[in-house]
Amino acid sequence: MKLYHGSNVEIHTPDLSRSKPYKDFGQGFYLSDNYPQAEEMAMHKVDQLQTGSKCISVFEFEEQHLSSGQLEIKIFDDYSEEWAYFILANRDKKNTKPVHHYDIVIGPIADDGVTFQLRRFSIGIIPMEKLIEELKFSKGKTIQYFFGTEKALNYLIKL
Repeated sequence: MKLYHGSNVEIHTPDLSRSKPYKDFGQGFYLSDNYPQAEEMAMHKVDQLQTGSKCISVFEFEEQHLSSGQLEIKIFDDYSEEWAYFILANRDKKNTKPVHHYDIVIGPIADDGVTFQLRRFSIGIIPMEKLIEELKFSKGKTIQYFFGTEKALNYLIKL
């Protein structure tokens, strides 16, 4: 399958040390199988950094690796309580170490207002059901692919 990474620069070799912590699935390299989603992320990055230009890096990932047993993989098929708690743990700045051991995590992207919604849940303003609803991506369900280890990155082929 083709996976896309949107940024303000071309990515030839992903570097986990340049990845930001406290993202949905932790510190890692994020991709999408949805080209328009990658384009949107690239534009966001250009706007955020005020440098570079929209760039979509394309990688190939062989789906048989998902069931080969060689990688630790977590898949969230849909928005769920487990998915929301997973994002909550990964985005919690009190967790100074990774909260999971997965090489790859696949699941829905959370909406941009995730930090605000997680805070509302954490202090008891909204229940879990409302948190899940608020975290749903406003432009429809889009799946993100997290590659969090060097081992996982070795399965990506730059196109």
